[in-house]
Amino acid sequence: MDSSEEYEDSGNESSGEDVEFAMERDDRAANERNPEDDYPFSVLSTKDIVEHMVDSIREANTVLQLPPTTMRILLNHFGWDREKLLEAYYDGDQEQLFRDARIVNPTVTRAPVIIPASGVEECEICYLTKRSEMMYGMECGHRFCKQCWSEYLTTKIIEEGMGQTIACAAHNCPILVDDKTVTELVTDPKVKLKYQHLITNSFVQCNRLMRWCPSADCTNAIRVQWVDWRPVTCACGFTFCFQCGHGWHDPVKCQWLKKWLKKCDDDSETSNWIAANTKECPKCGATIEKDGGCNHMVCKNQNCKADFCWVCLGPWDPHGSSWYNCNRFDELEARSARDAQERSRAALQRYLFYCNRYMNHMQSLKFEHKLYASVKDKMEEMQQHNMSWIEVQFLKKAVDILCLCRQTLMYTYVFAFYLGKTNDSAIFEDNQKDLESATEKLSEYLERDITSENLADIKQKVQDKYRYCESRRQVLLDHVHEGYEKDLWAYNTTIL
Repeated sequence: MDSSEEYEDSGNESSGEDVEFAMERDDRAANERNPEDDYPFSVLSTKDIVEHMVDSIREANTVLQLPPTTMRILLNHFGWDREKLLEAYYDGDQEQLFRDARIVNPTVTRAPVIIPASGVEECEICYLTKRSEMMYGMECGHRFCKQCWSEYLTTKIIEEGMGQTIACAAHNCPILVDDKTVTELVTDPKVKLKYQHLITNSFVQCNRLMRWCPSADCTNAIRVQWVDWRPVTCACGFTFCFQCGHGWHDPVKCQWLKKWLKKCDDDSETSNWIAANTKECPKCGATIEKDGGCNHMVCKNQNCKADFCWVCLGPWDPHGSSWYNCNRFDELEARSARDAQERSRAALQRYLFYCNRYMNHMQSLKFEHKLYASVKDKMEEMQQHNMSWIEVQFLKKAVDILCLCRQTLMYTYVFAFYLGKTNDSAIFEDNQKDLESATEKLSEYLERDITSENLADIKQKVQDKYRYCESRRQVLLDHVHEGYEKDLWAYNTTIL
């Protein structure tokens, strides 16, 4: 791999969308980037990534002077951290370094492979006798026929998706196959291209300062100078958090978003429902669900058949006595059971409160994105009523702001779920309420109120409302970030 020409660019061609709606991506990127541009990043195409990888190899080789394919495997072993590689190479055991990287040390002179005088050899894979020029061996000394090598590499690349970690075809040989071997032995262009993609993907994934754009069908990567939870915008228009790779989720930090998504995906809330709607028999421990209004429970366990009260979990017989009722029953174990039941029910209700609002804004955001199509039609209609292209751009701008506000509101409910009650949290909720109210009004204007007859009147309303939404969104975010910087936020310790 001496030059980037060994790899092919697999980038997508332009989608051919209209100019004005292509501008939407640029506008959104401008809105999301830091005003002071204090988090520089660059967007790399597949070709750019390959060139960057080749440059990294050449830069490291100005010092070590190793074969390029060997250098690539070494750099990959150290996560493409050149300083770590140089430190290990000069300050440690070089032979152990190459063993750990699964490479034959190229600086050590080894005895040449002896070719039989007959000029024929037996392949230890297919056990056929072939001429020596039809055989191939790596530095580890294992030789097989080129056809077996090709079939072996094709299987590893296509069926198993292996690129960086293909080991020698010999049994229990750990030495990795280098790029030169693959290029020489694999003849199918599709297999070569797949291998190139696997190597490129490994380069990006191992490099902590690079990340693939998570947008569907995008082949670009983002490169930064340091890792942080900051928004980066790909050339495809998708804005995401570099640190975690999710869509930009301000104001909630990555660790809280990760916990939230896990909470939404796993069975924890099913367990909460069970805890909130079922109890255990106080005698045998069997789980019982109440399916009627009567509080007199009879355990269905054939070996138990205990009679007890659903409310207090005490024996049922005394409940008919005038001196015995659930309000006065004070047995410690029963009281603990009631407390656990109430806590579980309250936790479930709290989660559902925030989850429903989070999901509602997520669903609304999907609908708002569809507004671009209808807004485009309205803009074209307005231009037929003696309005210029520039004059109708307020509609697209309004949808841009609406989508940004929906996205922010969606994540405010994740932030609020983990937030403890303080004066600052009350201010946050007021800001959230103001933004939510304004966003709903703007959405209503764009979906229902704009017609050619009321255009002059509604235009000013839409412009005023999206400017207000934009300002309230910024107020909310500024307040949250101020709280992060000054450590003002208290978190709900009961759910952490």
